Amino acid sequence: MKNSFILYILLAVLVTGCSKDYLDRQPEANISPDVSFKSVKDLELFSNSFYDGALPSAEGIYNEAIDNIVKTTLQDELTGKRIVPVSGGGWSWTQLRNINFFLENCYNHLSVQDAAPYAGVAKFFRAYFYYDKVRRFGDVPWYGKVLDVNDEEELSKKRDSRSLIVDSIMADLDFAIKNMSDAKSDEKATKWTALALKSRVALFEGTFRKYHTELNLPNANKYLEMAVAASKELMDAGQYSLYTGAGVDSYGKLFSSVNSVSQEVILARKFSDALQIWHNVNYYTITASYGKPGLEKNLVNSYLMKDGTRFTDKPNYDKMTFLEEVKDRDPRLHQTIRTPGYTRIGGAAPIAPNFGNSVTGYQLIKFVGDVKYDNYNRSENDMPIFRYAEVLLNYAEAKAELGTLTQADLDLSINLIRARAEMPNLVLATANSNADPYLAKDYPAVAGAMKGTILEIRRERRIELVMESYRWDDILRWKSGQLITRQFKGMYFPNIGKFDLDGDGKEDVWIYEGTKPTAPGVQLLKLGSEILLENGKSGNVIINAHIKKVFDEAKDYFYPLPIQELELNKNLTQNPGWK
Repeated sequence: MKNSFILYILLAVLVTGCSKDYLDRQPEANISPDVSFKSVKDLELFSNSFYDGALPSAEGIYNEAIDNIVKTTLQDELTGKRIVPVSGGGWSWTQLRNINFFLENCYNHLSVQDAAPYAGVAKFFRAYFYYDKVRRFGDVPWYGKVLDVNDEEELSKKRDSRSLIVDSIMADLDFAIKNMSDAKSDEKATKWTALALKSRVALFEGTFRKYHTELNLPNANKYLEMAVAASKELMDAGQYSLYTGAGVDSYGKLFSSVNSVSQEVILARKFSDALQIWHNVNYYTITASYGKPGLEKNLVNSYLMKDGTRFTDKPNYDKMTFLEEVKDRDPRLHQTIRTPGYTRIGGAAPIAPNFGNSVTGYQLIKFVGDVKYDNYNRSENDMPIFRYAEVLLNYAEAKAELGTLTQADLDLSINLIRARAEMPNLVLATANSNADPYLAKDYPAVAGAMKGTILEIRRERRIELVMESYRWDDILRWKSGQLITRQFKGMYFPNIGKFDLDGDGKEDVWIYEGTKPTAPGVQLLKLGSEILLENGKSGNVIINAHIKKVFDEAKDYFYPLPIQELELNKNLTQNPGWK
């Protein structure tokens, strides 16, 4: 099944487009509506072409680089170096043209009963398309049809309101939920995928409106209630559950599995060694070629202790060495980074974190598979795009933001996620009576009777979904852009010298000054060049201290429209603050 669907994608009609006529051209190969779409197979083949253009690549999933994952280089979003592009910049409409072409013609030769499931797929992808646009640009033009080349009014229309766009997305998803197949599949979009997307979109929109008060966007609660309803419908259907087949190690096994675990994964990006369709996650994490990604210290601090207490409540938590700080923590930490006792899948012996491959020292292992996949671009484990844990997190957060969350709701959602990791339950009354000051400092806008629980749900979301590229959207919707301007940090070292990182009695790292020593099997890091410590000869590793991180609250929650499009359509307006 996995290979057959990838082959379908390779055979499907793929399309491209350009500039002024981006919405009025027929798809590639001059597909004629009079002779196409005569069979269900035709509809299936054409709708398969939507997947490749819409869904994120493997790199688009694992290559997270905001404030969860730190690299030697920084994205332009973190440095204020984004500029108004001449063209492109995400303002592409090719996918939409082909979706609308399909929707206008899929009923030409077939009954409503036969065509409606595929129209549902098309509307799912139109909703996915517009969700990406509204997150990126805010207001955009809504096009629900293929445009005629001479329709200057439509081609030159203004941006429609955010509310019109989001409500149109919801209408498309409601149609998709009603008409798409309800058969489980982790490789094709189904009714369940549409419910998961509705849950995601509604939570984004509800919280965006709640926290971006300066925009005066109404009806935040309407969308939060939609998020609750969509999540609960999916939860009540009983089609999915959290994978627990590997006991306390289930979280890590879920991501290293070659074939996505359909018990939890609702939709995945598929890969295949047999079909020579690979991605690069192993090589990304075990070499220095891709920025030496590592978990950031603030996130490491956010993991609870194994008994459910807060690590940041411990005396001198900020001055603990690696061996001290990773002891007795939430098991998901040990399944996300290398910690003492870690052995590669297919490896022969435990290995320590490697600063040569991880700039913070907190070396990633999530998604890392067998050593046989270590060559460049040879990983074949599937990448989850929607999974059930996100739906549970969406449900809990939306109810908490509405102020209607109960302990029973937590037990149906957050506490299932914690139970998978063998962590204690989150107790509503306790969380609300004792809000975590460490998290509260990061999210000062969170207030009210549910403050403590909302903070805990944000903790769970960040930990559970790390390296799955949710963090940027979460920062945008929570209006928390200033988080990315902090100094990024790594492990703490009380002094320079030799350190055992995995507790096996052998030194793994030697931070030195002056002449490079000779020490086989030890990572040699020269102070001031190969490693920087916050206090000179002690403190946390600091990364990119010479690069100023900038986030402009007045403009950086949106991307700019490209110059070319503003010149072609004088009725378009630039987003505020972009020149």
